[in-house]
Amino acid sequence: MTAAPSLTEKAQRFRQAYSRLRKEIGKAIVGHGDVIDGVLTCLFVGGHALLEGVPGLGKTLLVRTLAQVLDLKFSRIQFTPDLMPADIIGTNIITESPEGRRMFSFQPGPIFAQIVLADEINRATPKTQSALLEAMQERQVTVGGTVHTLDEPFFVMATQNPIEQEGTYPLPEAQLDRFFFKLIVNYSTREEMAAILDRTTRNSTPIPERVMTGPEIRDWQGFIREVVVAPPVQDYAIRLVLATHPQGDFAPAITNQYIRCGSSPRGAQALVLAAKVRALLEGRFNVAFEDIRRVYLPAMRHRILLNFEAQAENITTDQILTELLGTVGEKAEGLAAAGRG
Repeated sequence: MTAAPSLTEKAQRFRQAYSRLRKEIGKAIVGHGDVIDGVLTCLFVGGHALLEGVPGLGKTLLVRTLAQVLDLKFSRIQFTPDLMPADIIGTNIITESPEGRRMFSFQPGPIFAQIVLADEINRATPKTQSALLEAMQERQVTVGGTVHTLDEPFFVMATQNPIEQEGTYPLPEAQLDRFFFKLIVNYSTREEMAAILDRTTRNSTPIPERVMTGPEIRDWQGFIREVVVAPPVQDYAIRLVLATHPQGDFAPAITNQYIRCGSSPRGAQALVLAAKVRALLEGRFNVAFEDIRRVYLPAMRHRILLNFEAQAENITTDQILTELLGTVGEKAEGLAAAGRG
């Protein structure tokens, strides 16, 4: 009988599997290392990702490439102002049996996939955007009183353009909170631009290969949750979330001045789960304070709302979060003086 692999061996296998995925994605995507790591982190914890950036930076290509390297069913939804909820989740239609009897049958929509690309999600109306809420949280949709379960693993990867806001509908806070990470896709560097041109303006284009299946992803998702989080580290993540609550016991002065609404408990869940992935990639089976800090911005930037004063002074969410990272100490007593500022 073969002995069960040790935690060290499983952690090594996870790093190898992660490296294979990253290598295959790198055949199509040049640069954007932080964004790729963020998307893969969402993949391995079972979360959803929101990618924000101007057109042409490879957001859609990244999600398509991820679908190529995973043996999962993929669908793409182009969000437009005239898109209806039934166009996403499906609807009941009248069909006729061979005997001539008419009946309702469910015609599933593109949400019935395992990787769903919601392209330009802020182009659709709030009514249509909300069609994703139940699917993202419960992994199911309800049509005509009947619940239809989605296949696992299930991921929604949404993109949006932050610049051209005419004809767009900002995502409601309830939906933003259901995204595990919000990832900012920035411009390519000079060297990256040269590599992009070399790959896209010649006859030879590398094709990513499939390297992982759905059951493997589910296994890794379960393994990641076994990573140990010491009470002081977990408390650090909790205090970082509580520091975003204006007028709260742990709110520093910058929070009370600029934040209108802070993060929900989902923010703390995202911090801990993402930090577990980072710990494994660093060769550890326990979460460190640094792991929490590294995932703080993508996990929290879409979970706080700024007030009018912050908008008037052109202060960004990332600036406030970076300030909070410098304010909240690793030890609990380190925040006592900063709190109530």
